This record gives sequence, structure tokens and C-alpha cells, in this order.
Amino acid sequence: MRIDVLGAVRALRDDGTPVDLGGPRHREVLARLVAAGGRMVPTGTLVDDLWAEPPVRAVGALRTFVAALRRAIEPGRPPRTPPRVLVTEGPGYALRLPRDTVDVHRFEDALARARRAPDALTGLDAALAAWRGPAYADVTGSVWAQRERTRLEELRLEGLELRARLVLDSGSGAELVAELGAHVTEHPWREPAWGLLARALHRAGRQADALATLRRARTMLVEQLGLEPGADLRRLETDILRGATTLQPPRTVWTAGVRLGPRTTVQVARTLALAGGDALVHSRRDRLAAVRTAERTGDTVLTARVIGAYDVPALWSRADDPDQSRAVVAAAERTLTALGTDGPAELRARLLATVAVESRSAGLSASERGPAGQAAREAEALARGLGDPALLVFALNGVFLQTFARPGLAAARDVIGGEIVDLATRHKLPGFAVLGRLIRLQSASALGDLDAAAAHAEAAERLALSTEASLVPVLTGWFRARVTAARSTARGGPAAATAAAHYRAAEDALARTGGMPGLHRGLFALALLGLRLLHGRPAPTDPALDWGPYRPWTDPLVLLARNRAEEARTALAMAPEPPLDHMQEALWCLTAHAAARLGERPAAARAATALRVAGTEDAGGASGMLTLGPVARYLAEAEACAAGR
Repeated sequence: MRIDVLGAVRALRDDGTPVDLGGPRHREVLARLVAAGGRMVPTGTLVDDLWAEPPVRAVGALRTFVAALRRAIEPGRPPRTPPRVLVTEGPGYALRLPRDTVDVHRFEDALARARRAPDALTGLDAALAAWRGPAYADVTGSVWAQRERTRLEELRLEGLELRARLVLDSGSGAELVAELGAHVTEHPWREPAWGLLARALHRAGRQADALATLRRARTMLVEQLGLEPGADLRRLETDILRGATTLQPPRTVWTAGVRLGPRTTVQVARTLALAGGDALVHSRRDRLAAVRTAERTGDTVLTARVIGAYDVPALWSRADDPDQSRAVVAAAERTLTALGTDGPAELRARLLATVAVESRSAGLSASERGPAGQAAREAEALARGLGDPALLVFALNGVFLQTFARPGLAAARDVIGGEIVDLATRHKLPGFAVLGRLIRLQSASALGDLDAAAAHAEAAERLALSTEASLVPVLTGWFRARVTAARSTARGGPAAATAAAHYRAAEDALARTGGMPGLHRGLFALALLGLRLLHGRPAPTDPALDWGPYRPWTDPLVLLARNRAEEARTALAMAPEPPLDHMQEALWCLTAHAAARLGERPAAARAATALRVAGTEDAGGASGMLTLGPVARYLAEAEACAAGR
């Protein structure tokens, strides 16, 4: 099911058919909970928001609306089972839906991605296109709705202007003149809009019109507001008058005054990516731009070489920028189709390996996992047949990233890491030698062999000195914090506070690198939770902790720590199966522990089934960055609970 509020409030089933939400008050209750962004809204607040002068039986009426909404949005829920979408939480109600099923949340997330990653333009386009009218258009006369409409309209205008800026920055934008002209007419006080219109006119070869636009903006601001234009508009006018090169389409990479072609661009991007941090972010942006440029040439072989040339080692099972990864996968699949099954084996292998590497397991639906895994196997088979070691390590990277199909596969990943280390060492491929060492570090950590993991950490650090892989010491710093945490439970070991301080230092080091969006969020909070569980203590309840993508599995334990058992029970019932990534064993263990504490036998049985194949591993150890202790401990808890013991 999905909910749309960017226009009239509506709910649609997965097949696109509308859900009958009831009358205006029913829709307003749902809309108000959407506006809360997943947070609980107290009953009193809902009553005040629904009625300017609440009737005597307002709370009873609200409960009637909620009950009717629950029947509408969860028609198949068995009687006397707790709701999973519109839930009772403490003194109020909350809406529990994935953010990508609510249009306003998709829009806000797409805007946030586009602010930090220019290549997220496609997602921003789709999010802006989802607007069907003013937000909450059919919720009239409510102060909260007017407040939200005002806020979201400001974000929509920002999104329109950001989209225009990104298009202009990419070297296009002449086609935006009419659109931006209408935008400026409707919103004449928005200085950035005037600047964008002037840039679009300049891009269209209309320098005189661009200057006239800026002078019109100046006249309006001075005469009607008594304000001089801001520095950006003044600078733009000067640049147009001088014919500044900053107004020309940006060049992805330049050398000796000559623009590089897509093949060269992607090779430079590949080199930069190995440095990590901001260089990695920019290199991935340049790589996607090069792919799109190659596709526009219509040369299938060129496009295949450009896509396959970016064989940058990838360690983490959650993509930094899912939109960008999906765009690359789609381009690779189009190019594979164009090449055909009889196309050059080396090109097909590189395209298949790209699909496997970019299809990170954490973001795949059930229907997408099969093709991604098949691509990894085909790439490996082709690479082995060709006898190309550089191609084989790239293919094995894809195989590694597809080995998170279930818990308990650390030993299999260690074998892959070992082969990558061997090939990369013998054939002088230092970037992949680093990858192999880090894979083996993670695998040894998951298997509880901290001495072997430490040896791999040291080897990776030595290699990083020559490859300029600046992220390696950050990752190994997390590993050493994980070791400190594990040893804090031993007699004479470091104090728990020392382990927490080491985690904090590792977190700060990761933040200084610019972080890895697919890895960073929620990591520190999850590490602290693991440390507390190691010492038999309740979950941390600091509201400032960012649980990131792990919140659905940590919420039950945080609520238990706050003595809110019924809310914890509801949160446990709502928690989905963990994503197939480095943290899946840890998240299953959190489910097992919460189920055991709450006596929830079905949830405990599900966790036990998932964890049996990982009984010899460490919970969280697969990340190489944190630990919750042995999986066996949580498995025993789950099995005992499931059996009613």
C-alpha cells in the first residue's frame, strides 16, 4: 500500500486501486499521522488539531476514526491481532510505513539526496512529478495542515530551483528558459530563480536577454523592497559581461585544455575513487556522467567499456547512493541486451560483474536477488574461462557482495577473500589486495578469530600506505574498537567505558572522512547497544542517538529499557525481516533477544530458524566493526522462548 498527500489525501493498494478511507475526518487523521513522519502523536494533540472547539466525546470519535482507518488499510488483519500500520503507541497513535511508500517522504528524501549528490537528479525529477496539487489539498481549515502546506511548498520551490541548477551545472539548461520564466513571474521575490533564468538564457545564447533579466530583477528589488541584489546575482552579471569561463558547461576532467572522452574520464574517476571520502563521491558522479555520455553516442562497445572500466573494489553490502547504483545497473543491463549473448566475453563479464557489484544485497527486493546472483555467477565463470586475473577479482567482488543471501556465510566469504588476496598479490593489483584483506578481516571477526582478523587489519593498513586508500585505517580503527568491546567482558579486560570511548573515536574518524552514507548512519548507536548487551545492561535511551536504518530492530529493546512493554511488543510485531547485509545476524539477534524478554514465541521461533545456520558466528562480527556477542547466546534464548521454556 502507498499513501499520497501531495495533492488530495489518498491511499492506494499495491495494484493501484484506491482504498476507501471514509469521510473528511478519517482522511485528516491519516494525513496528520503522515505529517508526524512516523512519530507518535498524542491523542490530545490529534483532538486539538481536528477540532477548533472539540466536542464532549471527541476522544471517542477519534477512536472510531482510527478503528475505521485500520479496517481500511489492513483489511486482512486477523481479529485480536495488533495492527502493524496505524499503531497505538503510549498516549497516542503512530503510522508505521516504509518511507518509500509515502509520497511526501519520498519527496523529502529525494531532495535531501539531491542537495548532497548531483547525480540524484533522476530521483528528484520523479519526486517533483509526484505533486498533484497543494499538499493535503482536501484538508481545509486546519492550522496544522496550513503549516505543513507552507513548509512543503517552500521545499517544492527549492526542489524546482535545485533541479534547474543541477541541469545547468551539467552543461544543459537552454530548454529551461520558459519554465524558469514562469517560475520567476509566479515567485518574483526569489533571487535564486532570477539567477537561474539568466543562466538558462545565457546557455541558450541569449546574453542580452540574460543581462536584461538581471537588471529587471535589480529594478524590482530596489524599487519595491529597497534592497540591492545579493552577491550571487551581482557576480553572475559581472561574469556574463566578462564572458567568464565559469558560465560554460563544466568539464568532468580536463588536461592540457582538452576535454577528456568518456573512456578516459571513467579511468580517471576510477583512480580517484580509490582515495575514498569526497574523492569517491565525485568519482562516482563523474563515472555516471561518462556512462550517460557513452550511451548517447549509440556505440554499444564503447558504452560497455566505459561501464566495465570502473572496477573499483566494493566492501559494504549497502549502497552509498542507491539511485545512482540503480542507474548504473540499468545502463549495464541495457548494454548487455544490445551486445547479445554472442558479444565479446570480456565485455559481457565486466557488465555482469558491474550488475553484481552495484546490486548491493541490502537494497534488493526478492525478485531482484535472483538476477543479481546469476549475474555474479556468470561473470565469475566468464572471467575464469578468459584467464584474466584483473577481471576475475572484479567478478569475485560481485560474488562476495551476493553472499549475504542468508545468515551464516562468513566461512564462504573468507574463501572468496583468500582467493582475491592471492590473485591480487601475484598479479600486482593492490586495490583488490586491500579488498581481500578487509573481506578476510570481516570473516575472521564473524567467526570469532580476533587474532587472525587483527593480522588482516595490519596487512590492509600496510597496503593502504601505497594505494592511498584513506578509509582503511578508519575501518580498522572500528575493528579495534570492536575488539576492545569484546574483551571488556573478560576478567581484567578493559572497562566498558573504555570500549565506548573507542567506538566514539572510531565514529569521529569516520565522520571526518565525510562518512559512507551506506554504512555510517546508525552504526555508533548499534555499537553502543551491542556493548550494553555484552554486559547485560538495557539498551541506551538517549534520544539524540541516531539509529539510522536499524531502528525497526532496536526500537523494541529501547522501549523495554523505558519500561514500555506493550509498545515494545507492538514494535516487535512490526519489525520486518532484517535486510540481507553485513548486519543481518546482529539484527536477527536483537529480534531474538526482544522476543525472549517479551515472551513472544512466534517472533522467537522465526529468529531461531534464521540464526541456526549462524550458530558458530558472532552477532555483528561480519561487519568487522562491532559485536553483540556470540550468536549462540541469542539462539539459545530464542529456542527456549519458542519452546515455552
